[in-house]
Amino acid sequence: MPLTFNPKSNTLEEELYHYQLQEPDQPNLFRDLFPYGEPPRISFNHRLVPMNPPNRMYISDTTFRDGQQSMPPFSVEQMVDLFKMMSRLSGPNGIIRHSEFFLYTEKDRQAVEKVLELGLPYPQVTGYIRGRKEEFKLVKAMGLKETGILCSASDYHIFLKLQMTRRQAIDMYLDTVRAALEEGVIPRCHLEDITRADFYGFIVPFVQELMELSREANLPVKIRACDTLGFGVTYPGASMPRSVKGIVYGLITYANVPPEQLEWHGHNDFYKVLINASTAWLYGCATANGTLLGIGERTGNTPIEGLVFEYAGLRGTLDGMDPTVITEIARYFEDVIGHQISPNQPFVGRNFNLTRAGIHADGLIKDEEIYNIFDTGAILGRAPVVAVTDKSGRAGIAHWINTYFRLDGDNVIDKRHAGVDAIYEELTKEYDAGRTTSVSDEEMLALVRVHLPELAE
Repeated sequence: MPLTFNPKSNTLEEELYHYQLQEPDQPNLFRDLFPYGEPPRISFNHRLVPMNPPNRMYISDTTFRDGQQSMPPFSVEQMVDLFKMMSRLSGPNGIIRHSEFFLYTEKDRQAVEKVLELGLPYPQVTGYIRGRKEEFKLVKAMGLKETGILCSASDYHIFLKLQMTRRQAIDMYLDTVRAALEEGVIPRCHLEDITRADFYGFIVPFVQELMELSREANLPVKIRACDTLGFGVTYPGASMPRSVKGIVYGLITYANVPPEQLEWHGHNDFYKVLINASTAWLYGCATANGTLLGIGERTGNTPIEGLVFEYAGLRGTLDGMDPTVITEIARYFEDVIGHQISPNQPFVGRNFNLTRAGIHADGLIKDEEIYNIFDTGAILGRAPVVAVTDKSGRAGIAHWINTYFRLDGDNVIDKRHAGVDAIYEELTKEYDAGRTTSVSDEEMLALVRVHLPELAE
């Protein structure tokens, strides 16, 4: 077998096998792994691949595409507002590199126009279309420089949904990619359902053809590996098609995708969405795709706020990102859009840095670093919160009120307020009568409605 010198690893390596497209008569549904009538299985071949982080890591956004599929549609104004906040979160270095938009309705196109009018450098505005050539006219009409193209990759989609052979599907996708390249538009091929796809019999030969088109056109063809149902796993030695490490390594090594053209898109069906994305980063994928608050179809996508802190943890810097905007985004979702955020959702939930345990509360009062993950007041604009108990006193009650209702400046409620005193007296009677639990938010709200009704209006 011929040897070639790899300048990246600085070693002689065997020339890799060139994978050919496999054309089965029947779909390969990996029934040993996905029996459907039972929970899916995780298999191992005990093959390990090297960790190889890319030179630069980025985040990309699908809030206005996949995110919108999970909730009532945003208005144009809401999309513009969220995009502006996302740009501030991204910072001057454009860590949140691009955001994708539907192009099918007049409202979608109007949102794209309004966002483009902002003239913000990042995130870059990109489109999203299905893998049919006739849909490219939507991208061309909007004058976008990049578009996502749906390229369903598993036999579940190719055989059962599209009713095609693998070759027919590839030819359809390639026609759309060629149309984009001919217009100088960067195609981003979304390999849908890659964690149930025949990696060596379909994914690698298809992506090799895409890379050949990229070389001919002298334009990048980007690849998005889409873990559509959240089947990806990060365990060492896990076998294909579920291995996140194996997918990223294989796309770079066997399909010749440059790391900067590779992106990971995940779903949270099995609680693995963030670790899968960060593992993709560590094994060579330059971009991790997500949504604000992790909204998205079914169980949601990778939360961008989680990726922000994962990036900071892996790189040792926020690289200009402004995490205080995360709190603004969360409040906008709740106050303007009417979206209910789970109270204990990390970084954005109302109670994410609230402690109810008395011993923890005592520690926070003495030094908040004991029980707070980091300086949430400085980094997220949200100081840690202590739940009301028999040890809280009037100051603790006033603190809860001011925190819950986000009061500041002249609107702050003082511990000597008559309403605070009345609440304190009621709670003291309950604890004197034997109560041992902390006071819930619902109970505090009920007391505020009685004793400070002006706040609860």
